[in-house]
Amino acid sequence: MRVRIRGSGRLRGELVVPGDKSISHRAAILGAMAHGGTEISGFLEGEDPLSTVRCLRALGVGIEGPREGRLLVDGAGVEAWREPAAVLDAGNSGTTLRLLLGALAGRGFAATLTGDASLRRRPMDRVAEPLRSMGAVVGGPEGGKTAPLTIRGGKLRAAAVELAVASAQVKSAVLLAGLQAEGVTAVTEPSRSRDHTERMLAAFGGAVEEADLPGGGHRVTVRGPQSLRGARVAVPGDFSAAAFFLVAGAVVPGSAVTVRGVGLNPTRTGLLDVLRRMGAKIRVDLEDFAPGGEPVGDVTVEGTGELRGVEVGGSLIPRLIDEIPALAVAAVFACGKTVIRDAAELRAKESDRIAGMAAELARLGGRVRTLPDGLLIEGGGKLGGAAVDAWGDHRVAMALAVAACAVGGGETLIQGTECVNISYPDFFRDLTLLGAGVEAD
Repeated sequence: MRVRIRGSGRLRGELVVPGDKSISHRAAILGAMAHGGTEISGFLEGEDPLSTVRCLRALGVGIEGPREGRLLVDGAGVEAWREPAAVLDAGNSGTTLRLLLGALAGRGFAATLTGDASLRRRPMDRVAEPLRSMGAVVGGPEGGKTAPLTIRGGKLRAAAVELAVASAQVKSAVLLAGLQAEGVTAVTEPSRSRDHTERMLAAFGGAVEEADLPGGGHRVTVRGPQSLRGARVAVPGDFSAAAFFLVAGAVVPGSAVTVRGVGLNPTRTGLLDVLRRMGAKIRVDLEDFAPGGEPVGDVTVEGTGELRGVEVGGSLIPRLIDEIPALAVAAVFACGKTVIRDAAELRAKESDRIAGMAAELARLGGRVRTLPDGLLIEGGGKLGGAAVDAWGDHRVAMALAVAACAVGGGETLIQGTECVNISYPDFFRDLTLLGAGVEAD
């Protein structure tokens, strides 16, 4: 699918974005591992979470929905999962594949997990290795570096796992295995990654402990085996989806964009910190904590036309890793230089987001240079419409759409925009509601 966008005079309005993708995955999986019914509201009906639902059904879990964001999981405990009759297909979802590897590590049968061509290129050894240290047998191409992967679970032993790179997916996979292991399993990260699994485990009756370490780093521990109980989870709006509209509000002068009911977990909102440093006018109204433990509220951004470049790196990166494509757009419209470092993980996402954003923003006239672990962006140049490509990546597609709204003139044609269905099927409709000139063909 192709989308044409003309620069907007301004963007104004209020939106409610779809449910959080990361939380939707975790709610379904923990509900399937728990004893008793789990009711999930706000479940994201995008391709990635639906891949998780299909895989869980193939493991014998009773699931109704999703219908209008409501998903019912009839949990009988992870011990009731059965060997799947066919290969489990995670589609494009790295979260599905990695978290299910952790959940399956304690099961006494073999299961094979795969995905689309993009997912089969993504690194899986950093999940496979810690699971092997706990007693699971994991095999695949090049010793299990990439999918398809076959895991044969069984009796697990606790382990102390140290991650070289902070990763919520790897941490969550180890914690899900740790729930089924004998003893204390600990995961140490160089900096704290998103903590949705830890918060949700508490909602399901799980016991989890966290600690900031002297000199930096963060440790999460679980003592197994543990039995979870069904819970009620309300999935807040996805901050990563909201990020594109918040950046749009910041870069298009005269704009005022409000996103309501969005998740405000501090391990996810690093983009707000950076936008404030860049000079964006932001108001946050925290409302409450949703069932499941996530803080929720409203965010408003107004476009002042006076952004400035900043340097971003270190412990901030795990708090905005998925928002860096949107941040790159803010940077090309800011005055001065923006440097983004310590984000090499972006090269192993749905696409190489470092290369993709640099190449496509350059087509629009942006002055962008790739670094091994990030981007160097000279902002303040004159941008204009052009033909660009989404690289098969939903976040690249949405970031380019935001850039197209802010260019000085001309039409931008974005190729391959069907990939937004992975996380936000109605993205272009909602962008139109704010006043953007969008045509799809």
